[in-house]
Amino acid sequence: MQEKKDPQPKSANSLGKAHPALKAFMCGSLSGTCSTLLFQPLDLVKTRLQTLQNTHPGAPKVGMITVFFNVIRTEKLFGLWKGVSPSFMRCIPGVGIYFSTFYSLKQHYFQDGSPSAGEAVLLGAGARCVAGVAMLPITVIKTRFESGRYNYVSVAGALKSVCQNEGPRALYSGLTATLLRDAPFSGIYVMFYSQAKKALPQEISSSSFVPLVNFGCGVVAGILASLATQPADVIKTHMQVSPALYRKTSDAVRHVYEKHGLNGFFRGAVPRSLRRTLMAAMAWTVYEQLMARMGLKS
Repeated sequence: MQEKKDPQPKSANSLGKAHPALKAFMCGSLSGTCSTLLFQPLDLVKTRLQTLQNTHPGAPKVGMITVFFNVIRTEKLFGLWKGVSPSFMRCIPGVGIYFSTFYSLKQHYFQDGSPSAGEAVLLGAGARCVAGVAMLPITVIKTRFESGRYNYVSVAGALKSVCQNEGPRALYSGLTATLLRDAPFSGIYVMFYSQAKKALPQEISSSSFVPLVNFGCGVVAGILASLATQPADVIKTHMQVSPALYRKTSDAVRHVYEKHGLNGFFRGAVPRSLRRTLMAAMAWTVYEQLMARMGLKS
């Protein structure tokens, strides 16, 4: 008499039958959760550096370390994770939307081969535009939480306050600057990341060190992409923290230049580069490992 095999859990069967794009969404969301929690302090320090107001001529230069310890002194250690709630609300679905869109576009247009460098730029930029527009209201709230200028108690309360006092349009302040920052970043990142992986010898790309190698490729790609898009990040932050001051993106550009000169467009570059580089490298590494476990080509 043959023994009956235990049926697989219903959840496992459901996961196995899920659409590949949904699996990509789940893998992306999980990778986004890990990276957001780890690197939120760097995002907060970057926002504080970009929105400093006491920078009159002759004032001592305030750097990343100064801001870091000032936050700990005045807001305690967990003050470094201020804004983590909207960060989670943005990154968990946002990274999921990005990776599922990326996977869908890649499968539709490049199923028979890998994209070229130029096609990789368009692929990454297109996926980021979709995710960026979808999550912009939460991005605005996250930036305001981190700036320390608003006394919001919760994300829901912040959304209600903005809609009542400034109108729903304020939730899309900095849209142009956000897309000018995120689309090029993702496009440049995907291009360098995919080209770096292609250049690796076959024995390395098929070894047990693949996650470490992928992470290294991600770090290199992240640094280059972060530096190229830093000015757009500064403009985006100013427009979202003080939307009443800027009617157009060009107003924010003029304000930053007149007040801080060219250096003003690179304020917060170090913490942002560290965060975006490590966060993207970790997200892609975790995403690709999870996709491989599910039997899907990322």
